[in-house]
Amino acid sequence: MNTPAHGAPRNGARWLTQALEAEGVQTLFGYPGGTIMPFYDALVDSTLKHILVRHEQGAALAANGYARASGKVGVCVATSGPGASNLVTGIADAMLDSVPMVCLTGQVGTPLLGTDAFQELDVFGMTLPIVKHSWLVRRVDDLPQVVAEAFRVAREGRPGPVLIDLPKDVQLADASHLPEHVPATVDPVPAPDAQRLAAALEMIAAADKPVVYGGGGIALGGAVEDFRRFVEASGIPTVLTLRGLGALPANHPQYLGMLGMHGTRAANMAVQESDLLIVVGARFDDRATGKLAEFAPFARVIHLDADAYEIDKLRGADIALPGDLKAGLRALSGIRGNCNGWRARCAANREKFAARYDAPGQDIYAPALLKRLSEIAPPDTVIACDVGQHQMWVAQHCRFNHPRNHLTSGALGTMGFGLPAAMGAQFACPDRTVVLVSGDGSFMMNVQELATIARCRLPVKIVLLDNASLGMVRQWQELFFAERYSEIDLSDNPDFAALAQVFGIPATRITQRADVEDALAALLDTPGPALLHVAIDARANVWPLVPPNNANSTMLESNPAHAKATQESTNAIPA
Repeated sequence: MNTPAHGAPRNGARWLTQALEAEGVQTLFGYPGGTIMPFYDALVDSTLKHILVRHEQGAALAANGYARASGKVGVCVATSGPGASNLVTGIADAMLDSVPMVCLTGQVGTPLLGTDAFQELDVFGMTLPIVKHSWLVRRVDDLPQVVAEAFRVAREGRPGPVLIDLPKDVQLADASHLPEHVPATVDPVPAPDAQRLAAALEMIAAADKPVVYGGGGIALGGAVEDFRRFVEASGIPTVLTLRGLGALPANHPQYLGMLGMHGTRAANMAVQESDLLIVVGARFDDRATGKLAEFAPFARVIHLDADAYEIDKLRGADIALPGDLKAGLRALSGIRGNCNGWRARCAANREKFAARYDAPGQDIYAPALLKRLSEIAPPDTVIACDVGQHQMWVAQHCRFNHPRNHLTSGALGTMGFGLPAAMGAQFACPDRTVVLVSGDGSFMMNVQELATIARCRLPVKIVLLDNASLGMVRQWQELFFAERYSEIDLSDNPDFAALAQVFGIPATRITQRADVEDALAALLDTPGPALLHVAIDARANVWPLVPPNNANSTMLESNPAHAKATQESTNAIPA
């Protein structure tokens, strides 16, 4: 069809909406403005569902959450200048966490490029470090190649965001001669080298204390089921990163928990004592490794990753296995580790050092609340969170059956991520429960998206943990800056329940532990959106904690000014 309903010839913007439809895009998030108006005009005649957010950062983060929850490409749209610059944080978040997104920005007409025209901004140059690739389209005839390449690059290999900058005159140019859009073929990731796989099998068979160390690349590579089969077949104790949570069910007997700065003692002990790390889709992030020079000091490394550049970047691999994770894990699933005693010891440590939920007093204990939320919510619930103490409590105490059910800003640590990400996830998964767990600091950063949730009647359930402070900053100031508290007081927060109600969202507030059970049940049973405002102790900290520039063998269980830090010796591999 070359002519829209109003009878005008098909222009570049109209061709673009049809190309998005051909790429399988159903929902996109954006905010209109001057240079992107031709595209918004074309949307009127398209089948695309456009979600009007209340800030462009909300558009980028909603597309981000949509892509994380679904595995599909997320799409966001903004006008030139401040519209485009407001997308930047959401684009950077997607880049650092390998989230496939196509970002469309309006631009001033090509004759005005470089003249400092109204709302002209070099978004192409500005976003170069935070996209896989970007295009400034100067001719309407370039649209077919650019759009096909954009979606291919976003999806292919290690996923990530791309950007298409669209001058207004290109959107308005006659495109009636352009062919119908055909999506580009995405080349599969090649399988790892067979000889190296054989060597890896031998190394696994010879190991006495192997540990599987899984990360976010497992879900990105569509390898969750293959990973689980490999763990089952090998019998090897397993730890996961923040972005890998859910790759193995939380109740699996070989699962020791999350490793790293706020990981479990059982996980960190096992890694530090291991003689072999089988690293699957992880990148030795500093929050996972602690002091890198002292991380897993006795372990050889087998490293599987779809991105060859992650191998040997921070920790040298004895056997490097770049390539398709599914193929690599299938090839390794024929081995059974010789580690029965080691597995039993790791399991015993998991039980010995399991989290406790019997905190004294009547105040609400956030870990216990989140554990209970996870227990009573449907098994396929998607939980999005923001950044801060509550983010770590979610990781430690909620249980996930798939990594795509846990939406968290990992590498960038974006405050304000949670609300728009939950919104995007609800559009991606309309028949599933989506819960946002946020903190009072993060929540205020994109609070305007309550208007979008209310307008669309999205049934997102919000648990807002309010400690009237920037909790994680306060905790670090307490522990590492001699309790010199600086700019962390949020005691002038609004009444969040009343604020939600102003937006037409039902809300309640609780302050006592005795009210938790009924409040959580009522929240989940409420049709449509709802908010539960939870007051918690401002002095509550996230434990355990590996102090900065320390090995993961050093884990604080409380403020060292009040109690001595415990440390597991790693001077030798225990018998």
